[in-house]
Amino acid sequence: MSEEFPTPQLLDELEDQQKVTTPNEKRELSSNRVLKDIFAGTIGGIAQVLVGQPFDTTKVRLQTATTRTTTLEVLRNLVKNEGVFAFYKGALTPLLGVGICVSVQFGVNEAMKRFFQNYNASKNPNMSSQDVDLSRSNTLPLSQYYVCGLTGGVVNSFLASPIEQIRIRLQTQTSNGGDREFKGPWDCIKKLKAQGGLMRGLFPTMIRAGHGLGTYFLVYEALVAREIGTGLTRNEIPPWKLCLFGAFSGTMLWLTVYPLDVVKSIIQNDDLRKPKYKNSISYVAKTIYAKEGIRAFFKGFGPTMVRSAPVNGATFLTFELVMRFLGEE
Repeated sequence: MSEEFPTPQLLDELEDQQKVTTPNEKRELSSNRVLKDIFAGTIGGIAQVLVGQPFDTTKVRLQTATTRTTTLEVLRNLVKNEGVFAFYKGALTPLLGVGICVSVQFGVNEAMKRFFQNYNASKNPNMSSQDVDLSRSNTLPLSQYYVCGLTGGVVNSFLASPIEQIRIRLQTQTSNGGDREFKGPWDCIKKLKAQGGLMRGLFPTMIRAGHGLGTYFLVYEALVAREIGTGLTRNEIPPWKLCLFGAFSGTMLWLTVYPLDVVKSIIQNDDLRKPKYKNSISYVAKTIYAKEGIRAFFKGFGPTMVRSAPVNGATFLTFELVMRFLGEE
């Protein structure tokens, strides 16, 4: 009597059965993924600030200038009057805040991607909940990537709006020593809160971040999905490509929302005691257009575009490499 050896198909079925997880195990895996997403996003946010702060200071000075000026004039005056370290004015707030904000952006985006993976699987009558592929190499329709990013942007706005306002007010201070209105981030928070202005600019921030991050993650994930379509897993995509994809995604983000960002910056830099712009998007837009024309909506556009590529390339690359190190799949 001959021995019967298991066929390769039977071995595959046995292996699949061993991979089946219980509901408790799935919850634990999901919790671990959330923590990894948040941690990787935080590190990505720190990289973003270290690379981008000098560009951002220049951009804000240009956006909030009351007279016509150029990038070179801003750079020259900033170094001459305030020193090289002025480029990192207000950096403590974004180092702490942007790390948190980017972790929220990426964390919500990744959570929404898993939501849509489960949702799409639920529409397939031949697929059980145990069969859902929650790996980051499982792609989605492009419209769902936009919704994922949009959701992350709207949620993040409640953190980003006050953090960005504090940074803008610290960056635009030109006085030194005792003449400064704000002695630092905490003093700025206290004074904004006392004037009821801590959340000023929330609505334009929500619009900018919602559409901007929807575009941001849509473009990035579309490029990643194209690579996955060639047979690679997400972890096999070369780092230089991830950096390039991030750089391009950041550029597309700013191309779609820059005029609104100018309006937001003006609202958030308005006088606390005697505001000129009434916290109104339309009023700011009409006022600056009447004064300077269409170019008013593109103040600081050059530094922002120059900043965008390295900053967002570094952000996505750092996030992806940290996720690989943590073993996300």
